[in-house]
Amino acid sequence: MATESDNLQHVDNTAQVSGGSACASARLLSFAHGCSHSGDRSPVLTGRFRVSRETGFSLAEVLVAIAIGAMILTVVLSIYSRAADSASVIIHRLGGSRLPSEILQLIAEDLDNMVGQASGTNITIENKLDSGFRTARLTILRTIYDAKDQQQTFEETIWQSSLDVGTDSLVLYRSHSGIALEDRLLDERRETWERAYSFVPLCDGITFFEILVPKGDDEYQDRWTGTSLPPGVKIAISFAEPFETASGTYDVPEEDKFTRTIAVDRTRKIRFEMKIIQDVNTPTNEQLSQTSQQQ
Repeated sequence: MATESDNLQHVDNTAQVSGGSACASARLLSFAHGCSHSGDRSPVLTGRFRVSRETGFSLAEVLVAIAIGAMILTVVLSIYSRAADSASVIIHRLGGSRLPSEILQLIAEDLDNMVGQASGTNITIENKLDSGFRTARLTILRTIYDAKDQQQTFEETIWQSSLDVGTDSLVLYRSHSGIALEDRLLDERRETWERAYSFVPLCDGITFFEILVPKGDDEYQDRWTGTSLPPGVKIAISFAEPFETASGTYDVPEEDKFTRTIAVDRTRKIRFEMKIIQDVNTPTNEQLSQTSQQQ
C-alpha cells in the first residue's frame, strides 16, 4: 500500500510540475505575442535571446513632412522678401529726398553768406542743354577795390553741373576761389588733398538741374547778368529716371523735382496789393442799371 500511494503522489507532483511548466509557457507566449503588437522599442523574446525591434517612419510620412516644411519655408521667405522690399523702398525715399534738400540748403547758405554781408556782389545765372540734359551754372562774385583803385576778386563761388559720359548723368560741382581763401561752407568737410582743387564734385547721378529767376506771376527767365541782383532764384534738382521728350531732350516728372525759391535782393521794394472782394449780396452796377430801366 505504501508503494502504491508513493506512486500516486509522484504522479500528482509530476502533473503539477507539468501544469506549472505549461502555464509558464503559455504566459511567456502571451507576453511575447502582446509585446509584438504593443509599439516601438518592444522587446521580443525568442528562445534564450532578447531581440529589440524598432519601428520607423514610412516613406510616405517622410515625404509629407518634407512637403509641409517646404511650404512653411516658402511662406516665411516670401514674408521676409516683402518686408525687405518695403524697407528698401522707405530707405530709398528718405535718402532720395534728403540729398536734394541738403544741396539746396548749401546753395542757399552760399547766397546768404556772400550777398548778405556787403555790397559789390554780382550774380550770373546760365542754363543750357548738355547732350539733352538740363544743366545750369550759378556764379556768385564779390569784388573789392585795392589801394590803386583797381577791382579785385575778393571771393567767387560757382555752382555748376556737367555731364558724366560714363554714367550718362550729371555731376554737380562747386568752386571757391579769390583772395578770401577760407571757405566757410565746405572747409570743415573737405579732406586735405581736396583743398588744392578749385572744383569739388559734391554728388553725381543728377538727371535735372535748373536755376531760374522769377520775372512775374508764373514767369521765369533762364539767364541773368549785370550788376544788379535778381529778386530771387528758383532752383530745381532731381535724381529721378529721365524720359525723352518729343524734341529729343530729357526731362523728369514734375512730382520728382525738388524745388526751392531763395530770396536774393533783400533791399528790393515789395509791393503789397489788397484785393477787394465784393459781397455777393451787393448788387452790381449792371443790376442797378437794369433795375432803374425797369422802373
